[in-house]
Amino acid sequence: MLRNIFKKSSGKKRQLVVNCEKLETRVALLNEGRLEEHLLERSDVGISAGSVYLGRIVNIETSLQAAFVDIGEEKNAFISFRDMLPATFDMFEHVQKNLSKPQPGMGDVKHSKASVLTKRLREIEGRIKKCNKKRITLADIPSIFPVNTEVLVQVVKSPIGNKGARVAMNLSIAGRYLVLLPFAETLGLSRKISDVKERNRLKGIMKELEIPEGFGCICRTNAEGRKKIFLQRDLDTLMELWKRVESGKVERGKPTLLYRQPNLLERTVRDSLTEEIDELIIDSKPQFDYVKSLMTEIAGKSTANKVTLYAKASPVFEALNIESQINSIFERVVDLEGGGCICIDETEAMIAIDVNSGVRKGKDLPETILATNLAACIEIARHLRLRDIGGLVVIDFIDMRSQKDRDTVLKQMRKLVKEDRARSMILPISKLGLMQMTRQRESESMLERVFDPCPYCEGKGRIKSAMSMSVLIQRRLKEILCRYRNDKNLSVRVIMHPAILARLKNEDSKLITELEQQFGQQQQMTFRADPSLHHQTFRIVDSETGAEL
Repeated sequence: MLRNIFKKSSGKKRQLVVNCEKLETRVALLNEGRLEEHLLERSDVGISAGSVYLGRIVNIETSLQAAFVDIGEEKNAFISFRDMLPATFDMFEHVQKNLSKPQPGMGDVKHSKASVLTKRLREIEGRIKKCNKKRITLADIPSIFPVNTEVLVQVVKSPIGNKGARVAMNLSIAGRYLVLLPFAETLGLSRKISDVKERNRLKGIMKELEIPEGFGCICRTNAEGRKKIFLQRDLDTLMELWKRVESGKVERGKPTLLYRQPNLLERTVRDSLTEEIDELIIDSKPQFDYVKSLMTEIAGKSTANKVTLYAKASPVFEALNIESQINSIFERVVDLEGGGCICIDETEAMIAIDVNSGVRKGKDLPETILATNLAACIEIARHLRLRDIGGLVVIDFIDMRSQKDRDTVLKQMRKLVKEDRARSMILPISKLGLMQMTRQRESESMLERVFDPCPYCEGKGRIKSAMSMSVLIQRRLKEILCRYRNDKNLSVRVIMHPAILARLKNEDSKLITELEQQFGQQQQMTFRADPSLHHQTFRIVDSETGAEL
Protein backbone atom coordinates (compact mmCIF):
# COMPACT_ATOMS: atom_id res chain seq x y z
CA MET A 1 0.00 0.00 0.00
CA LEU A 2 1.02 3.60 -0.42
CA ARG A 3 3.38 4.80 2.24
CA ASN A 4 4.00 8.28 3.59
CA ILE A 5 7.07 9.17 1.60
CA PHE A 6 7.00 12.87 2.52
CA LYS A 7 7.88 14.54 5.78
CA LYS A 8 5.21 16.73 7.34
CA SER A 9 7.70 19.53 7.85
CA SER A 10 8.12 19.97 4.11
CA GLY A 11 5.04 22.22 4.06
CA LYS A 12 4.00 20.93 0.64
CA LYS A 13 0.49 19.81 -0.27
CA ARG A 14 0.07 16.05 -0.39
CA GLN A 15 -3.00 14.56 -2.06
CA LEU A 16 -4.43 11.10 -2.55
CA VAL A 17 -6.64 10.97 -5.64
CA VAL A 18 -8.97 8.01 -6.21
CA ASN A 19 -10.62 7.29 -9.56
CA CYS A 20 -13.43 4.70 -9.18
CA GLU A 21 -14.75 2.98 -12.32
CA LYS A 22 -16.61 -0.26 -13.04
CA LEU A 23 -13.61 -2.14 -14.40
CA GLU A 24 -10.80 -0.62 -12.40
CA THR A 25 -9.88 1.60 -9.47
CA ARG A 26 -6.83 3.87 -9.58
CA VAL A 27 -5.05 5.68 -6.78
CA ALA A 28 -2.48 8.44 -7.30
CA LEU A 29 -0.25 9.99 -4.64
CA LEU A 30 0.65 13.60 -5.48
CA ASN A 31 3.19 15.93 -3.95
CA GLU A 32 2.53 19.49 -5.14
CA GLY A 33 0.96 18.00 -8.29
CA ARG A 34 3.88 15.67 -9.04
CA LEU A 35 2.97 11.98 -9.28
CA GLU A 36 4.93 10.00 -6.69
CA GLU A 37 3.05 6.70 -6.66
CA HIS A 38 0.33 5.07 -8.73
CA LEU A 39 -1.68 1.93 -7.96
CA LEU A 40 -4.24 0.15 -10.08
CA GLU A 41 -6.69 -2.66 -9.36
CA ARG A 42 -8.92 -4.33 -11.94
CA SER A 43 -12.32 -5.90 -11.26
CA ASP A 44 -10.92 -9.34 -12.18
CA VAL A 45 -8.33 -9.12 -9.40
CA GLY A 46 -7.99 -12.91 -9.06
CA ILE A 47 -5.62 -14.10 -6.32
CA SER A 48 -4.47 -11.12 -4.26
CA ALA A 49 -1.64 -10.93 -1.75
CA GLY A 50 -2.93 -11.13 1.82
CA SER A 51 -5.83 -13.50 1.10
CA VAL A 52 -6.15 -16.60 3.32
CA TYR A 53 -6.96 -20.09 2.04
CA LEU A 54 -7.52 -23.49 3.57
CA GLY A 55 -5.50 -25.57 1.13
CA ARG A 56 -4.24 -29.11 0.69
CA ILE A 57 -0.65 -30.20 0.08
CA VAL A 58 -0.52 -32.10 -3.21
CA ASN A 59 3.22 -32.51 -3.73
CA ILE A 60 6.43 -32.21 -1.73
CA GLU A 61 9.76 -31.54 -3.44
CA THR A 62 12.50 -32.18 -0.90
CA SER A 63 15.17 -31.22 -3.46
CA LEU A 64 13.61 -27.75 -3.68
CA GLN A 65 12.74 -27.68 0.04
CA ALA A 66 9.26 -26.67 -1.00
CA ALA A 67 5.72 -27.97 -1.39
CA PHE A 68 2.84 -27.29 -3.74
CA VAL A 69 -0.58 -26.50 -2.29
CA ASP A 70 -3.97 -26.79 -3.94
CA ILE A 71 -5.89 -23.64 -2.96
CA GLY A 72 -8.78 -24.17 -5.37
CA GLU A 73 -7.37 -21.93 -8.09
CA GLU A 74 -6.17 -22.74 -11.60
CA LYS A 75 -2.55 -23.23 -10.54
CA ASN A 76 -1.22 -24.75 -7.34
CA ALA A 77 0.49 -22.40 -4.91
CA PHE A 78 4.16 -22.70 -3.98
CA ILE A 79 5.37 -22.71 -0.37
CA SER A 80 8.95 -22.93 0.86
CA PHE A 81 9.78 -25.14 3.84
CA ARG A 82 11.04 -21.99 5.59
CA ASP A 83 7.57 -20.46 5.30
CA MET A 84 6.14 -23.55 7.03
CA LEU A 85 8.19 -23.11 10.19
CA PRO A 86 6.78 -21.30 13.25
CA ALA A 87 6.53 -17.53 12.74
CA THR A 88 9.65 -15.38 12.92
CA PHE A 89 9.31 -11.61 12.61
CA ASP A 90 12.23 -9.23 12.23
CA MET A 91 10.44 -6.01 11.27
CA PHE A 92 9.29 -5.11 14.76
CA GLU A 93 10.51 -4.99 18.36
CA HIS A 94 8.95 -7.58 20.67
CA VAL A 95 6.99 -6.35 23.65
CA GLN A 96 6.73 -8.41 26.83
CA LYS A 97 3.11 -9.44 27.27
CA ASN A 98 1.63 -8.54 30.64
CA LEU A 99 0.01 -11.72 31.98
CA SER A 100 -0.05 -10.79 35.67
CA LYS A 101 -3.82 -10.44 35.58
CA PRO A 102 -6.46 -12.10 33.43
CA GLN A 103 -7.44 -10.06 30.40
CA PRO A 104 -11.11 -9.42 29.65
CA GLY A 105 -12.46 -11.33 26.71
CA MET A 106 -9.64 -13.85 26.79
CA GLY A 107 -10.74 -17.14 25.32
CA ASP A 108 -14.08 -15.81 24.04
CA VAL A 109 -13.08 -16.15 20.41
CA LYS A 110 -10.19 -18.56 20.20
CA HIS A 111 -11.37 -22.15 19.57
CA SER A 112 -15.01 -21.19 20.14
CA LYS A 113 -17.36 -24.08 19.26
CA ALA A 114 -14.32 -26.06 18.11
CA SER A 115 -14.66 -24.90 14.50
CA VAL A 116 -13.60 -27.16 11.63
CA LEU A 117 -10.70 -24.78 11.02
CA THR A 118 -9.52 -25.18 14.61
CA LYS A 119 -9.70 -28.97 14.34
CA ARG A 120 -7.43 -28.91 11.30
CA LEU A 121 -4.89 -26.83 13.21
CA ARG A 122 -5.03 -29.13 16.24
CA GLU A 123 -4.25 -32.08 13.97
CA ILE A 124 -1.06 -30.32 12.84
CA GLU A 125 -0.17 -29.41 16.43
CA GLY A 126 -0.47 -33.10 17.32
CA ARG A 127 2.00 -34.10 14.59
CA ILE A 128 4.44 -31.42 15.79
CA LYS A 129 4.30 -32.82 19.35
CA LYS A 130 5.03 -36.33 18.05
CA CYS A 131 8.38 -35.07 16.74
CA ASN A 132 9.52 -34.75 20.38
CA LYS A 133 11.75 -31.82 19.44
CA LYS A 134 12.09 -28.46 21.10
CA ARG A 135 12.97 -26.85 17.78
CA ILE A 136 11.40 -27.81 14.44
CA THR A 137 13.85 -27.83 11.50
CA LEU A 138 13.42 -27.98 7.72
CA ALA A 139 14.11 -31.72 7.80
CA ASP A 140 10.99 -32.24 9.94
CA ILE A 141 8.60 -30.53 7.52
CA PRO A 142 7.81 -33.56 5.23
CA SER A 143 6.82 -35.68 8.26
CA ILE A 144 4.72 -32.91 9.85
CA PHE A 145 3.03 -31.92 6.59
CA PRO A 146 2.72 -35.06 4.40
CA VAL A 147 0.82 -35.07 1.11
CA ASN A 148 -2.97 -34.49 1.52
CA THR A 149 -2.46 -32.49 4.74
CA GLU A 150 -4.89 -29.57 5.00
CA VAL A 151 -3.03 -26.35 5.80
CA LEU A 152 -4.00 -22.74 6.44
CA VAL A 153 -1.96 -20.46 4.18
CA GLN A 154 -1.79 -16.79 3.25
CA VAL A 155 -0.80 -15.45 -0.18
CA VAL A 156 2.43 -13.44 0.02
CA LYS A 157 2.95 -13.06 -3.74
CA SER A 158 0.26 -13.08 -6.42
CA PRO A 159 0.67 -15.22 -9.57
CA ILE A 160 3.19 -13.71 -11.98
CA GLY A 161 3.44 -14.94 -15.55
CA ASN A 162 3.41 -18.74 -15.61
CA LYS A 163 4.15 -19.00 -11.90
CA GLY A 164 1.43 -19.73 -9.35
CA ALA A 165 0.92 -17.80 -6.13
CA ARG A 166 3.47 -18.02 -3.33
CA VAL A 167 2.03 -18.67 0.13
CA ALA A 168 3.15 -18.90 3.76
CA MET A 169 1.72 -20.32 6.98
CA ASN A 170 2.53 -17.31 9.16
CA LEU A 171 -0.83 -15.55 9.06
CA SER A 172 -1.38 -11.85 9.71
CA ILE A 173 -4.46 -9.66 9.23
CA ALA A 174 -3.74 -5.93 8.95
CA GLY A 175 -5.90 -3.17 10.38
CA ARG A 176 -5.31 0.57 10.47
CA TYR A 177 -3.27 0.62 13.68
CA LEU A 178 -2.62 -3.07 14.44
CA VAL A 179 -1.74 -6.30 12.70
CA LEU A 180 -3.49 -9.35 14.18
CA LEU A 181 -1.46 -12.57 14.48
CA PRO A 182 -4.05 -15.37 14.89
CA PHE A 183 -1.53 -18.09 15.80
CA ALA A 184 1.38 -16.28 17.42
CA GLU A 185 1.24 -15.25 21.07
CA THR A 186 3.50 -12.25 20.76
CA LEU A 187 3.27 -8.48 20.88
CA GLY A 188 5.33 -6.26 18.62
CA LEU A 189 6.01 -2.60 17.90
CA SER A 190 7.04 -1.21 14.53
CA ARG A 191 10.69 -0.16 14.46
CA LYS A 192 9.79 2.77 12.20
CA ILE A 193 8.43 4.59 15.27
CA SER A 194 11.62 6.39 16.27
CA ASP A 195 10.59 8.64 19.20
CA VAL A 196 11.58 6.88 22.45
CA LYS A 197 8.83 8.51 24.52
CA GLU A 198 6.18 7.52 21.99
CA ARG A 199 7.51 3.99 21.83
CA ASN A 200 7.24 3.59 25.58
CA ARG A 201 3.70 4.98 25.56
CA LEU A 202 2.61 2.53 22.85
CA LYS A 203 4.29 -0.37 24.64
CA GLY A 204 2.20 0.40 27.69
CA ILE A 205 -0.98 0.51 25.61
CA MET A 206 -0.13 -2.79 23.90
CA LYS A 207 0.17 -4.51 27.29
CA GLU A 208 -3.24 -3.20 28.31
CA LEU A 209 -5.12 -4.24 25.16
CA GLU A 210 -7.76 -6.95 25.58
CA ILE A 211 -6.06 -9.52 23.37
CA PRO A 212 -7.59 -13.03 23.63
CA GLU A 213 -5.34 -15.93 24.61
CA GLY A 214 -3.48 -17.47 21.70
CA PHE A 215 -3.45 -14.27 19.65
CA GLY A 216 -0.73 -11.70 19.10
CA CYS A 217 -0.54 -8.16 17.69
CA ILE A 218 1.90 -5.81 16.02
CA CYS A 219 1.50 -2.07 16.53
CA ARG A 220 1.78 -0.27 13.18
CA THR A 221 3.42 3.09 12.46
CA ASN A 222 -0.03 4.65 11.93
CA ALA A 223 -0.65 4.28 15.69
CA GLU A 224 1.74 7.13 16.52
CA GLY A 225 -0.07 9.72 18.65
CA ARG A 226 -3.27 7.68 18.90
CA LYS A 227 -5.11 6.98 22.15
CA LYS A 228 -5.78 3.51 23.49
CA ILE A 229 -9.44 3.63 22.45
CA PHE A 230 -8.48 3.77 18.75
CA LEU A 231 -6.18 0.75 19.06
CA GLN A 232 -8.72 -1.25 21.05
CA ARG A 233 -11.42 -0.40 18.52
CA ASP A 234 -9.15 -1.56 15.70
CA LEU A 235 -8.42 -4.79 17.60
CA ASP A 236 -12.14 -5.46 18.09
CA THR A 237 -12.72 -4.99 14.36
CA LEU A 238 -9.93 -7.45 13.55
CA MET A 239 -11.30 -10.00 16.01
CA GLU A 240 -14.76 -9.75 14.45
CA LEU A 241 -13.16 -10.30 11.07
CA TRP A 242 -11.35 -13.38 12.37
CA LYS A 243 -14.63 -14.70 13.80
CA ARG A 244 -16.11 -14.60 10.31
CA VAL A 245 -13.06 -16.43 8.95
CA GLU A 246 -13.42 -19.20 11.56
CA SER A 247 -17.16 -19.50 11.06
CA GLY A 248 -16.87 -19.91 7.29
CA LYS A 249 -18.08 -23.11 5.69
CA VAL A 250 -15.24 -25.61 5.31
CA GLU A 251 -15.52 -29.04 3.68
CA ARG A 252 -12.85 -31.67 4.31
CA GLY A 253 -10.58 -32.12 1.32
CA LYS A 254 -11.98 -29.10 -0.53
CA PRO A 255 -9.70 -26.01 -0.76
CA THR A 256 -11.52 -22.87 0.36
CA LEU A 257 -10.99 -19.10 0.28
CA LEU A 258 -11.48 -17.95 3.88
CA TYR A 259 -10.49 -14.29 3.69
CA ARG A 260 -9.95 -11.94 0.78
CA GLN A 261 -7.68 -8.93 1.06
CA PRO A 262 -9.67 -5.62 1.14
CA ASN A 263 -9.95 -3.81 -2.19
CA LEU A 264 -7.60 -1.01 -3.24
CA LEU A 265 -9.79 1.81 -1.95
CA GLU A 266 -10.16 0.24 1.50
CA ARG A 267 -6.42 -0.46 1.73
CA THR A 268 -5.64 3.11 0.70
CA VAL A 269 -7.92 4.57 3.36
CA ARG A 270 -6.67 2.14 6.00
CA ASP A 271 -2.95 2.59 5.41
CA SER A 272 -2.35 5.93 3.72
CA LEU A 273 -4.83 8.53 4.97
CA THR A 274 -2.62 9.76 7.81
CA GLU A 275 -1.43 13.08 9.23
CA GLU A 276 1.03 13.45 6.32
CA ILE A 277 -1.81 13.52 3.77
CA ASP A 278 -3.62 16.85 3.36
CA GLU A 279 -6.52 15.71 1.17
CA LEU A 280 -8.20 12.58 -0.19
CA ILE A 281 -10.18 13.23 -3.40
CA ILE A 282 -12.74 10.65 -4.59
CA ASP A 283 -14.80 10.93 -7.78
CA SER A 284 -17.58 8.52 -6.73
CA LYS A 285 -20.44 9.67 -4.48
CA PRO A 286 -21.20 6.18 -3.00
CA GLN A 287 -17.53 5.57 -2.26
CA PHE A 288 -17.16 9.07 -0.83
CA ASP A 289 -20.02 8.46 1.61
CA TYR A 290 -18.56 5.09 2.61
CA VAL A 291 -15.05 6.44 3.22
CA LYS A 292 -16.36 9.50 5.09
CA SER A 293 -18.34 7.38 7.57
CA LEU A 294 -15.54 4.83 7.91
CA MET A 295 -12.88 7.43 8.73
CA THR A 296 -15.19 9.16 11.21
CA GLU A 297 -15.52 5.87 13.06
CA ILE A 298 -11.92 4.64 13.05
CA ALA A 299 -9.87 7.86 12.94
CA GLY A 300 -12.06 10.75 14.07
CA LYS A 301 -13.67 13.77 12.40
CA SER A 302 -10.40 15.62 11.81
CA THR A 303 -9.19 12.86 9.49
CA ALA A 304 -12.63 12.35 7.92
CA ASN A 305 -12.73 16.06 7.00
CA LYS A 306 -9.80 15.49 4.65
CA VAL A 307 -12.05 13.44 2.36
CA THR A 308 -13.56 15.50 -0.47
CA LEU A 309 -15.84 14.63 -3.39
CA TYR A 310 -14.86 15.50 -6.97
CA ALA A 311 -18.06 16.10 -8.95
CA LYS A 312 -16.94 18.03 -12.05
CA ALA A 313 -17.62 16.86 -15.60
CA SER A 314 -13.98 16.37 -16.63
CA PRO A 315 -12.29 13.18 -15.32
CA VAL A 316 -10.40 13.80 -12.08
CA PHE A 317 -7.13 12.37 -13.42
CA GLU A 318 -7.34 14.68 -16.44
CA ALA A 319 -8.20 17.75 -14.36
CA LEU A 320 -5.24 17.25 -12.01
CA ASN A 321 -2.78 16.43 -14.84
CA ILE A 322 -2.30 12.87 -13.56
CA GLU A 323 -3.19 11.05 -16.80
CA SER A 324 -0.28 12.51 -18.77
CA GLN A 325 2.13 11.69 -15.95
CA ILE A 326 0.88 8.07 -15.86
CA ASN A 327 1.41 7.73 -19.62
CA SER A 328 5.00 8.91 -19.25
CA ILE A 329 5.93 6.18 -16.76
CA PHE A 330 5.79 3.56 -19.51
CA GLU A 331 8.49 5.31 -21.54
CA ARG A 332 11.82 3.51 -21.76
CA VAL A 333 13.88 6.72 -21.49
CA VAL A 334 13.36 9.12 -18.56
CA ASP A 335 15.00 12.55 -18.70
CA LEU A 336 16.79 13.84 -15.62
CA GLU A 337 16.48 17.37 -14.30
CA GLY A 338 19.48 19.38 -15.46
CA GLY A 339 20.52 16.92 -18.17
CA GLY A 340 21.16 13.24 -18.64
CA CYS A 341 18.68 10.39 -18.68
CA ILE A 342 18.02 6.87 -17.44
CA CYS A 343 16.96 3.91 -19.60
CA ILE A 344 14.78 1.25 -17.93
CA ASP A 345 14.41 -2.22 -19.44
CA GLU A 346 12.22 -4.90 -17.86
CA THR A 347 13.36 -8.45 -18.64
CA GLU A 348 12.39 -11.89 -17.35
CA ALA A 349 15.51 -12.17 -15.20
CA MET A 350 16.03 -8.62 -13.94
CA ILE A 351 15.39 -4.92 -14.31
CA ALA A 352 18.31 -3.21 -16.08
CA ILE A 353 18.73 0.55 -15.58
CA ASP A 354 21.39 2.53 -17.42
CA VAL A 355 22.35 6.08 -16.38
CA ASN A 356 23.56 8.32 -19.21
CA SER A 357 25.28 11.66 -18.77
CA GLY A 358 24.10 14.99 -20.20
CA VAL A 359 25.23 18.58 -20.39
CA ARG A 360 25.37 19.89 -16.85
CA LYS A 361 27.17 22.80 -15.23
CA GLY A 362 29.93 21.84 -12.83
CA LYS A 363 33.40 22.85 -11.77
CA ASP A 364 34.93 19.66 -13.11
CA LEU A 365 34.03 16.27 -14.52
CA PRO A 366 33.80 14.34 -11.20
CA GLU A 367 31.31 16.87 -9.81
CA THR A 368 29.24 16.63 -12.99
CA ILE A 369 29.19 12.82 -12.83
CA LEU A 370 28.23 12.80 -9.14
CA ALA A 371 25.43 15.32 -9.71
CA THR A 372 24.02 13.24 -12.58
CA ASN A 373 24.15 10.02 -10.56
CA LEU A 374 22.44 11.64 -7.55
CA ALA A 375 19.68 12.99 -9.82
CA ALA A 376 19.35 9.50 -11.30
CA CYS A 377 18.85 8.03 -7.81
CA ILE A 378 15.80 10.25 -7.28
CA GLU A 379 14.15 9.19 -10.55
CA ILE A 380 15.08 5.51 -10.17
CA ALA A 381 13.52 5.30 -6.70
CA ARG A 382 10.42 7.11 -7.98
CA HIS A 383 10.00 4.90 -11.04
CA LEU A 384 10.47 1.71 -9.07
CA ARG A 385 7.36 2.76 -7.13
CA LEU A 386 5.43 4.11 -10.12
CA ARG A 387 6.04 1.05 -12.28
CA ASP A 388 5.74 -1.31 -9.29
CA ILE A 389 8.69 -3.33 -10.55
CA GLY A 390 10.71 -5.63 -8.36
CA GLY A 391 13.00 -8.60 -8.18
CA LEU A 392 16.63 -8.09 -9.10
CA VAL A 393 17.51 -4.56 -10.21
CA VAL A 394 20.92 -3.76 -11.70
CA ILE A 395 21.84 -0.09 -12.09
CA ASP A 396 24.76 1.01 -14.29
CA PHE A 397 25.74 4.40 -12.90
CA ILE A 398 28.23 6.63 -14.66
CA ASP A 399 31.71 5.53 -13.56
CA MET A 400 33.00 7.32 -10.45
CA ARG A 401 36.67 7.10 -9.59
CA SER A 402 36.29 8.39 -6.04
CA GLN A 403 35.19 5.92 -3.39
CA LYS A 404 33.70 8.85 -1.50
CA ASP A 405 31.42 9.63 -4.46
CA ARG A 406 30.35 5.99 -4.75
CA ASP A 407 29.50 5.94 -1.04
CA THR A 408 27.50 9.16 -1.46
CA VAL A 409 25.40 7.61 -4.23
CA LEU A 410 24.88 4.44 -2.17
CA LYS A 411 23.75 6.47 0.85
CA GLN A 412 21.38 8.53 -1.31
CA MET A 413 19.81 5.41 -2.86
CA ARG A 414 19.29 3.69 0.49
CA LYS A 415 17.71 6.83 1.91
CA LEU A 416 15.27 7.17 -1.02
CA VAL A 417 13.99 3.57 -0.84
CA LYS A 418 13.73 3.53 2.95
CA GLU A 419 10.08 4.65 2.98
CA ASP A 420 9.06 2.57 -0.03
CA ARG A 421 6.09 0.27 0.61
CA ALA A 422 8.17 -2.65 -0.74
CA ARG A 423 11.26 -3.76 1.17
CA SER A 424 14.58 -3.33 -0.64
CA MET A 425 18.14 -4.48 -0.13
CA ILE A 426 20.96 -2.55 -1.79
CA LEU A 427 24.58 -3.66 -2.21
CA PRO A 428 27.54 -1.25 -2.58
CA ILE A 429 28.61 -0.30 -6.08
CA SER A 430 30.87 -3.04 -7.47
CA LYS A 431 34.27 -2.66 -9.11
CA LEU A 432 32.48 -2.82 -12.46
CA GLY A 433 30.45 0.25 -11.52
CA LEU A 434 27.18 -1.64 -11.04
CA MET A 435 24.77 -1.34 -8.13
CA GLN A 436 22.72 -4.44 -7.37
CA MET A 437 19.49 -4.26 -5.40
CA THR A 438 16.38 -6.31 -4.82
CA ARG A 439 12.89 -4.91 -4.40
CA GLN A 440 10.07 -6.96 -2.91
CA ARG A 441 7.71 -8.17 -5.63
CA GLU A 442 4.14 -9.05 -4.63
CA SER A 443 2.42 -8.90 -8.02
CA GLU A 444 2.91 -8.17 -11.70
CA SER A 445 4.47 -4.84 -12.62
CA MET A 446 2.32 -1.99 -13.92
CA LEU A 447 3.62 -2.64 -17.44
CA GLU A 448 2.53 -6.30 -17.30
CA ARG A 449 -0.90 -5.36 -15.95
CA VAL A 450 -1.66 -2.67 -18.53
CA PHE A 451 -0.07 -4.12 -21.68
CA ASP A 452 -0.14 -7.47 -23.48
CA PRO A 453 2.91 -8.64 -25.47
CA CYS A 454 2.79 -7.66 -29.15
CA PRO A 455 1.48 -10.65 -31.16
CA TYR A 456 3.95 -9.86 -33.97
CA CYS A 457 7.21 -9.26 -32.10
CA GLU A 458 6.16 -11.37 -29.04
CA GLY A 459 7.13 -8.60 -26.68
CA LYS A 460 10.65 -8.09 -28.02
CA GLY A 461 9.77 -4.61 -29.26
CA ARG A 462 11.62 -5.19 -32.56
CA ILE A 463 10.75 -6.32 -36.08
CA LYS A 464 13.01 -7.25 -38.99
CA SER A 465 14.36 -4.37 -41.02
CA ALA A 466 13.39 -3.72 -44.66
CA MET A 467 16.81 -4.99 -45.73
CA SER A 468 16.35 -8.22 -43.75
CA MET A 469 12.95 -8.79 -45.37
CA SER A 470 14.44 -8.09 -48.81
CA VAL A 471 17.03 -10.79 -48.18
CA LEU A 472 14.32 -13.28 -47.17
CA ILE A 473 12.18 -12.50 -50.25
CA GLN A 474 15.12 -12.85 -52.66
CA ARG A 475 16.17 -16.11 -51.00
CA ARG A 476 12.65 -17.51 -51.33
CA LEU A 477 12.33 -16.27 -54.94
CA LYS A 478 15.57 -17.93 -55.92
CA GLU A 479 14.41 -21.23 -54.45
CA ILE A 480 11.07 -21.05 -56.36
CA LEU A 481 12.68 -20.05 -59.67
CA CYS A 482 15.12 -22.92 -59.40
CA ARG A 483 12.29 -25.36 -58.76
CA TYR A 484 10.18 -24.12 -61.72
CA ARG A 485 13.12 -23.40 -64.12
CA ASN A 486 11.60 -25.51 -66.89
CA ASP A 487 8.06 -24.12 -66.58
CA LYS A 488 7.93 -21.51 -69.34
CA ASN A 489 4.39 -20.45 -68.46
CA LEU A 490 5.06 -19.65 -64.81
CA SER A 491 4.18 -16.10 -63.75
CA VAL A 492 5.22 -15.09 -60.25
CA ARG A 493 3.66 -12.36 -58.12
CA VAL A 494 5.22 -11.19 -54.86
CA ILE A 495 2.94 -9.38 -52.36
CA MET A 496 4.44 -7.49 -49.43
CA HIS A 497 4.19 -4.46 -47.16
CA PRO A 498 4.70 -1.10 -49.00
CA ALA A 499 7.86 -0.32 -47.00
CA ILE A 500 9.47 -3.56 -48.22
CA LEU A 501 8.39 -2.92 -51.81
CA ALA A 502 10.05 0.51 -51.68
CA ARG A 503 13.31 -1.20 -50.73
CA LEU A 504 13.07 -3.68 -53.64
CA LYS A 505 12.29 -0.96 -56.17
CA ASN A 506 15.12 1.30 -55.11
CA GLU A 507 18.18 -0.02 -53.25
CA ASP A 508 17.76 -3.65 -54.41
CA SER A 509 16.37 -3.14 -57.92
CA LYS A 510 19.62 -4.28 -59.57
CA LEU A 511 19.60 -7.51 -57.56
CA ILE A 512 16.06 -8.31 -58.75
CA THR A 513 17.09 -7.64 -62.37
CA GLU A 514 20.07 -9.97 -62.01
CA LEU A 515 17.77 -12.63 -60.60
CA GLU A 516 15.45 -12.36 -63.62
CA GLN A 517 18.37 -12.57 -66.05
CA GLN A 518 19.86 -15.56 -64.24
CA PHE A 519 16.71 -17.65 -64.68
CA GLY A 520 15.66 -16.35 -68.11
CA GLN A 521 13.16 -13.80 -69.34
CA GLN A 522 10.44 -16.44 -69.57
CA GLN A 523 10.04 -16.15 -65.81
CA GLN A 524 7.67 -13.20 -65.38
CA MET A 525 7.82 -11.52 -61.95
CA THR A 526 5.59 -8.75 -60.63
CA PHE A 527 5.61 -7.03 -57.26
CA ARG A 528 2.57 -5.65 -55.43
CA ALA A 529 2.10 -3.74 -52.17
CA ASP A 530 -0.57 -4.68 -49.62
CA PRO A 531 -0.83 -2.29 -46.64
CA SER A 532 -2.87 -4.87 -44.71
CA LEU A 533 0.11 -7.24 -44.54
CA HIS A 534 2.37 -7.09 -41.52
CA HIS A 535 5.87 -5.71 -42.02
CA GLN A 536 7.37 -9.20 -41.60
CA THR A 537 4.87 -11.03 -43.83
CA PHE A 538 5.03 -11.61 -47.59
CA ARG A 539 3.32 -13.94 -50.09
CA ILE A 540 4.62 -15.44 -53.35
CA VAL A 541 1.78 -16.69 -55.59
CA ASP A 542 1.06 -17.81 -59.14
CA SER A 543 -0.22 -14.71 -60.98
CA GLU A 544 -2.74 -16.76 -62.98
CA THR A 545 -4.23 -19.01 -60.31
CA GLY A 546 -3.40 -17.13 -57.11
CA ALA A 547 -2.04 -20.37 -55.60
CA GLU A 548 0.77 -20.10 -53.07
CA LEU A 549 4.16 -21.14 -54.42
